[in-house]
Amino acid sequence: MRGGLFHPSFPFEPKRLPFFYGWLIAFGSMMGTLFSIPGQTMGFSVFTEILMGEFQLSRVALSSAYFVGTVASGLTLPFAGRLFDFWGARKMIVLSALATGLVLLFLSESADLAKGIASRLPEGWRTAVAFIVIGLGFYLIRLAAQGILTMTSRNVVGKWFDLRRGLAMSLSGVFISFGFSIAPKVLDLLINRFEYDGAWKFLALLTIFVMAPLGWLIFRDNPEECGMKMDGPNVERPKKENPDMVIYREYTRNEAVRTFSFHAFNLSFAFFAMYSTAYTFHIESIGAEFGFEKATIINLFIPMAAISVVTNLFFGWINSHIRLKYMLLFMNLGALLGTIGLYQLGSSWGVPAYVIGTGITGGVFSSLSGVVWPRFFGRRWLGSIAGVAMSSMVIASGIGPWMFAFSQQITGSYSLILIICISLPALLCVGSFFADNPQRRS
Repeated sequence: MRGGLFHPSFPFEPKRLPFFYGWLIAFGSMMGTLFSIPGQTMGFSVFTEILMGEFQLSRVALSSAYFVGTVASGLTLPFAGRLFDFWGARKMIVLSALATGLVLLFLSESADLAKGIASRLPEGWRTAVAFIVIGLGFYLIRLAAQGILTMTSRNVVGKWFDLRRGLAMSLSGVFISFGFSIAPKVLDLLINRFEYDGAWKFLALLTIFVMAPLGWLIFRDNPEECGMKMDGPNVERPKKENPDMVIYREYTRNEAVRTFSFHAFNLSFAFFAMYSTAYTFHIESIGAEFGFEKATIINLFIPMAAISVVTNLFFGWINSHIRLKYMLLFMNLGALLGTIGLYQLGSSWGVPAYVIGTGITGGVFSSLSGVVWPRFFGRRWLGSIAGVAMSSMVIASGIGPWMFAFSQQITGSYSLILIICISLPALLCVGSFFADNPQRRS
C-alpha cells in the first residue's frame, strides 16, 4: 500500500464522494491528455517554420532531428510502461507533468543555448550543434508529454472502467478532440503575444503549477486500492454478455506481443500516428502545394474535430456490444479515405474526403486505443503492454515527418509519400478481419 503523500486515502477518500470516482478519473485523464499537446505534433506544427529560422536548419534537417528525438523517446517508452505497473498512475502523472514543464523551459532557451555553444566552436559546427540541441529537446518533450503523460492518462481510465470504459473514453474524447483542433490557433495566439519562447515558458508554468498538483489530487491507480470496484457500485453485468468483454486470463507483455491481434491493432495505430503527425507537422507546406493559405488549411481541423467527436461518441456507446476488430476495420477504411483525399486535395472532392476520412479515423482511434489493450490482455500488465504500443506509435510519429520532408525535397512534391500512405491502410483493412480477441481462445 502506498503511504504518505501518495496514499490512496490522502487527502480524501474517493469512496466517500457521492458519485463514482471513476468519472473524476476520466476528467483527470482528459486534462492530462490536453496538457500533453506541447509534446504532440499538433503542438509543434505552428513552431515548425519558426524553428527552421531560429536554428537555421532546412526542412529535412529539422524533420531529421524530430525523427531522431522521437524514435529515441519511443525506444525509452517500454521502460516507462513497466514503471507505470510498478509505481502506479498517481506518481507517474506527477512525474510526467513536472518533466513536461521543465522540458518546455529548456526548449524556450534551446535556440540561444545552441547559438552560445556554436559561438565557442569552429564555424563548421553550427549546424551540428543546432541539430543536437533541438534533437535533444524533441527527445525529452516527446518522451515526457506525448509518451508518458499521454500513456498514463489513457491507461488509468482502463483500470477504473470495464463495461463503461468506451463511454468514459468517448466523453473525455469530446473535449480532447476540440482541444487538439483549436490548439494550433491558441498556440499561434500565444506566439503572437509572447513570441515563440515566451509561449513555451507560459505553457511550462501552466503544466508545473496546474497539471502536476491536479494530477496528484485526482489520480488513483485503481478502484480496488480505494475499496471500490470497476464501473461503480450499481453497475451489473448483463446476463447475456458479449464474449469479447470476458477476461479469462491476464496476459504478460511477452505473451501479448506474440499474438496476431496485438500487431494488427498496433500497426493500425502506428500508421495513424505516422500519417497524422506528418501532415500536421508539414501542414503549411502541404497546403501551399495545393494552393491553400495558412489560415484556410489550419481551419480544416475544426470540421475534422467535429466528425471525430461524433464518431468517438458513437463507438464509445456501442463498443461494449460489438467485436473490436470491426471498429478497427472502420478506422482503417477512414484512414484510406483520408489519405486518398489528401492526395487529391486540389480537386473538388479532395477536401471533403480528407476531412471526413481523417475525422472518422481520429474518432475511432480515440475510442479504440484506450479500450483494446485491457479488454484483450487484462489490467495486471497494462502499463507494460501499452508501453510497447505507445513506443510503436511514437517511433512511427517520428518517421512520418521525416519521410514527408524527404519526399518533398527529392521530388519537389508530397505526391510520392501520399501514394505510399494510401497503400498501407488498404493492407491493414485486410488484417482487421483476423484481429480476434485472444481471450476467446482462453
